[in-house]
Amino acid sequence: MTTPSERPNIVLIMTDQQRFDSIAALGHDHVDTPNLDRLVREGAAFTNTYVPSPSCAPSRASLFTGLYPHSSGVLRNDDPWSHSWVEHLSAAGYRCTSVGKMHTYPYEAPVGFHERHVIENKDRAHPDLPYFLDQWDKAIWIRGHQKPSRVTYRERDDYAERLGAFEWELPEDLHADNFVGNLARHWLETYPEHDDPFFLQIGFPGPHPPYDPPARHLEPYRDRPMPEAKRTQADLDSQPAPLKELRTHHQANDHDAIVQLENPTAEQLDRQRRHYFANVSLIDEQVGGILDALEERGVLDNTVVVFTSDHGDALNDHGHSQKWTMYEPSVHVPGIIWGPGRVEPDQRFDGLVSLMDIAPTVLELAGLTPPEWMEARSLLPALQGQEWEGRQYVFSEHARDAILTGTALMTMARDARYKLVEFIDHEDGQLFDLAKDPYEETNLWFCEEHAETRRRLERAISTWRASSSMQTATWAKDKR
Repeated sequence: MTTPSERPNIVLIMTDQQRFDSIAALGHDHVDTPNLDRLVREGAAFTNTYVPSPSCAPSRASLFTGLYPHSSGVLRNDDPWSHSWVEHLSAAGYRCTSVGKMHTYPYEAPVGFHERHVIENKDRAHPDLPYFLDQWDKAIWIRGHQKPSRVTYRERDDYAERLGAFEWELPEDLHADNFVGNLARHWLETYPEHDDPFFLQIGFPGPHPPYDPPARHLEPYRDRPMPEAKRTQADLDSQPAPLKELRTHHQANDHDAIVQLENPTAEQLDRQRRHYFANVSLIDEQVGGILDALEERGVLDNTVVVFTSDHGDALNDHGHSQKWTMYEPSVHVPGIIWGPGRVEPDQRFDGLVSLMDIAPTVLELAGLTPPEWMEARSLLPALQGQEWEGRQYVFSEHARDAILTGTALMTMARDARYKLVEFIDHEDGQLFDLAKDPYEETNLWFCEEHAETRRRLERAISTWRASSSMQTATWAKDKR
């Protein structure tokens, strides 16, 4: 273990539902992200980072345990999880603080943190969700306002045609992402000086819907062309039955204040994207404020910043709403690590990375040895200039979900070129050649020419599940 003076502070910034194509410095100039661009220029970007599950709690539990959902037991939102590798940081002398969303259950489970200031989803106005008053709810109540949600948005005459895109009308400082960013800055400004390093997790609730940027952030996007949604009728018709059922489910339910339309207009799709990326710019502004607060505290040069998201957002690509699929906009997310003196600037790594690989990376940066049962793989060799190629395969899974009800288990395997998606209870599946078909519009599942590729990826899934059960056998003994 390294000495305390050698241990950096670590700030993990995690958004909710941020697509991979949402950072200008990585080639996506339809969005303004000057502060994230700085992290990319001065740090390392892992451009092929994939989530272990395309929904909140399973993905986050994987990141904070270093285990896949089938190993952690967190398969869907509101599945209990109460342990994380933050316990190791805390035991090693780190002051561990969480501000914002983590999506543990119970919501305020310590999971190793000394203090948690919990802000959950923007919109929890649904009778099936557990009742909970978070810090943001209390702030809005104290100020005498009603929190915007599907309940309040339903009162609008245009609710059914907005695709979840609304303008934030309360004071700017009460917006969820501003509230989280400002509270994190407040902690950095007020926490007393100590010799021990700190680990600060900052969980922004956006750009998860409702897509609700304030006018100031929306203004630069009002006349800006957005990337068109990738959705052809041939694509929609060729989707396996569980995905067709998922589209139908969304058209019948206004999850997170989105009334999903079967055939939205180009104007509606464009507006939805403008609001989404304007919310990304709001978060980017808060990232800049956090960097400023670290500098004002005098610790910026001894801090590692990690930036990522729990999953992406379809934004109507392939006719889908939000996540719950294995398409690129749903499972492919940003991954950036920045740290003066510890991370060489302007590095781009295109090797395959699992989101949970952040777990052993953080532990090793703190001078700790990751547990042997972790399925995650450290990115530290890449950061230190050692030989690093990434994973041969990345895997993602989604099971027993209350929204993706057309299948009991959906599993993805992706290598450097091909992506396979199988459904445990259906003969139909998906196979894409991402080199020739980056937008996943041509399904090769039943194509004889690609039969061997399909068999190889199916074998990869079988081997992965078997080896996973062996590697994680001691996890249950340690934590349950």
